[in-house]
Amino acid sequence: MDALHARLGSPASAEALSPLAGTPYVLVEGAETPLDPPRCAPSCPVIAVGPSNADVVDVQVNSLAEAEPVVDAIERNPIAAMTLVRLLRHNARTDVPDRLFAESLTYSTLQHGAEFQAWLAGRQGRPRLPEPDAPLVLLSRAGNELRVTLNRPHKRNAYSAELRDALCEALQLAADDPDVRVVLSGAGACFSAGGDLDEFGEATDAGRAHASRMTRSAAMLMHGLRDRMEARLHGACIGAGIELPAFAGTVKARADAFFVLPEVSMGLVPGAGGTASILPRIGRRRLCWMALTGARVDAETALSWGLVDEIVEW
Repeated sequence: MDALHARLGSPASAEALSPLAGTPYVLVEGAETPLDPPRCAPSCPVIAVGPSNADVVDVQVNSLAEAEPVVDAIERNPIAAMTLVRLLRHNARTDVPDRLFAESLTYSTLQHGAEFQAWLAGRQGRPRLPEPDAPLVLLSRAGNELRVTLNRPHKRNAYSAELRDALCEALQLAADDPDVRVVLSGAGACFSAGGDLDEFGEATDAGRAHASRMTRSAAMLMHGLRDRMEARLHGACIGAGIELPAFAGTVKARADAFFVLPEVSMGLVPGAGGTASILPRIGRRRLCWMALTGARVDAETALSWGLVDEIVEW
């Protein structure tokens, strides 16, 4: 660790620690002694084996065996991995609106990158299922409680552009009434299996995609409602399926709930607000580990980390 810090005294040395210079990651032995933040952080992910208080570390693991899936994920998509850690370092130092702005720019850029395009090319297309004649979001109100339910069970509540629009409309109703308390849930087998893969690759204009994400943002609405919002999660909570509910002031999960951030494996980063919402709940290192590995986190682990606040039955 001391040797790494010694190399980080100038932009030139930090530039060398980059996938563009043939260094997709740095693996160091952990050190308990706190170190001052480096003047120039490396561009690539820094993995510490063993406990470390060093600010430069992005992921901390307990053994070389635990480091293997992190390294494998980085080597498969080194640009997305590099971009993720730089984004999280930035977002750890700023507030939610700026986090969402940075995340949107990052996501929009990577949508046009070679790693995401390779993922698209390798994906087998499937015929789109017809949409049932039913609202994409169900609303019901009892007193001051507004229940908002994602309602695409035939697609495991996949987060499509139309579902986003309907959710934003529902959340705006709550934002306009300061007496309303929101309870968010999902219909069917799970809360949400994440972004609708049928729509991936449709954004062909990075600037317009970023502008759209900034002007119609369920994440920003949820952030504004966080003190009077509860999310109730079950089954698969993948990508947007945990990034969005993590904004809620209270997150309750059934024991069958599990959580996955798969975006780096697609050449992307979390793009529904996760680098803003999950970061304060579990910290930068755990979020980085989740996003790099795409590992499945069960409800008990999520509770111990603070990703959810309570495990309940209903």
